[in-house]
Amino acid sequence: MTTVRSTLPDDARKVACEALQDTLVDLLGLSLVGKQAHWNIVGPRFRSIHLQLDEVVTATRDFADTVAERSAALGVPPDGRPETVAKDFTLPAPQEGWVRDSDAVRVMVEALQDAVARLRERIDATEKADPVTQDLLISITAELEKQRWMFDAENFPR
Repeated sequence: MTTVRSTLPDDARKVACEALQDTLVDLLGLSLVGKQAHWNIVGPRFRSIHLQLDEVVTATRDFADTVAERSAALGVPPDGRPETVAKDFTLPAPQEGWVRDSDAVRVMVEALQDAVARLRERIDATEKADPVTQDLLISITAELEKQRWMFDAENFPR
């Protein structure tokens, strides 16, 4: 079997690909959290939040693909298998069953906030190792921060 060779030195590739793998798990998990809430949301704000959840799902799925392809381009096979996501995903998620609109908003704000905090750590870690990966992580962070803000605005006034 042939492998893809990286343009990065091994130590830089290791840092970049660990950041990418962790981000892949977070993004795939967020897409599942968003869909779970999307399918089960109930309440007076059903329609607007239902549609907003799909925006998050689309963004996270698209970014997951880009992240996985970046890892592959660096010579490290991405791992998006269900068992990997189930084992490694630790962001907040909705409970089983119907989800009140206010609970869906709360969970999404918390999950997106936690994901952004992790991404910021990875941005710092990849600064010298791989600015290209860092740039990708920065663009993902910008979108997830925007989505978190949009969900948080649903809570106003508190």
